[in-house]
Amino acid sequence: MKNTTNKTSSTPSLVSDSTPAVISGFTLGLDLGDRAHHVCVLDAAGQIVREASLPNTRPALAQLLADFPKATVALEAGTHSPWISRYLTDLGATVLVANPRKLHAISRNERKCDRRDAQMLARLARVDTALLHPIQHGSAQAQHDLLGLKLRDALVRTRVSLLNAVRFTLKSLGHAVRNPSSESFHKNVLQDIPADCLPVVQPLLTVLAHVTEQIKAMERDLVQRSKQDYPVTQRLQQIAGVGPLTALCFVLKIGDPERFSRGRDVGAYLGLCPRRDQSGGTDKQLRISKCGDGLLRRLLVSAAHYVLGPFGPACALREHGQRLTGTGSAREKKRAVVAVARKLSVLLLSLWKYGPDYEPRNTASPALVLIPA
Repeated sequence: MKNTTNKTSSTPSLVSDSTPAVISGFTLGLDLGDRAHHVCVLDAAGQIVREASLPNTRPALAQLLADFPKATVALEAGTHSPWISRYLTDLGATVLVANPRKLHAISRNERKCDRRDAQMLARLARVDTALLHPIQHGSAQAQHDLLGLKLRDALVRTRVSLLNAVRFTLKSLGHAVRNPSSESFHKNVLQDIPADCLPVVQPLLTVLAHVTEQIKAMERDLVQRSKQDYPVTQRLQQIAGVGPLTALCFVLKIGDPERFSRGRDVGAYLGLCPRRDQSGGTDKQLRISKCGDGLLRRLLVSAAHYVLGPFGPACALREHGQRLTGTGSAREKKRAVVAVARKLSVLLLSLWKYGPDYEPRNTASPALVLIPA
């Protein structure tokens, strides 16, 4: 079926050798793709002025903004949205990055396609920008540093998969291995297996050694970068269980602590608060939303495990988690860990936002103390 994208056939295409007339005051919906984007342009009256595809290149985007200078551009968050939003902003556009988790009008459309997605983005931005639940991407440097954390996490997960592969292989041959640390596994495993099994797992052990070296190198670089470029991370590390990588990830993802008027809002932003489904007299108890950055959420949960673990210091944060464990069932322990992670995120934001020193209270004291600097 042929798409009738323009009401006026004389409207110039997005990519053309000729120079189109300069027009302004328009709302653009941009559905991003790896190779090409689909754009829908609305005028002030809500009429479609142009619908077309353009390649995923900077010159094509620049030409789009040359045709519609100072326009409002709505696009969904995704792989390409960080650099495209910064690029279009530098060209003078007002860019709104929509939260895809909130746009059910797009994701649940019975006739979903790129053209309709772009049109829906443009219409929502024209009616009320709050309907897009817009998010704000960080700077290019912050994105670069955050990608370093994510790539390190990818290497750690790869190492876990390799460790399990070696362990299961040896187990199938009738040889159990110890549980040394991941960093020294490729060395210590040689003491637990006979010589005839070594050729089977030697390739994986070689890869494990190389991956471990790369992880250590990336950790050193990230720790050094956090000290030089993000000195606030040193203050956040006053809390037991919060290491340099957790503090750096928190700073990079939050960006500006002033964006939260209430400290408790950071827990919901990181997906550590329960979802809600209330209707009439029904108010269901649901699991946490798990929105936001998954890596930061895992790091905070890991820090909460340390606080509640055998080596965790005596403090009000630990006491709060222990009260929630109740009978000690697995479900209550899991809920306590999530609750401590949520409170930990609020505490980190307070330390960053208000600049006090952190002094934990023991279990005999009622609360945490934030001593003003």
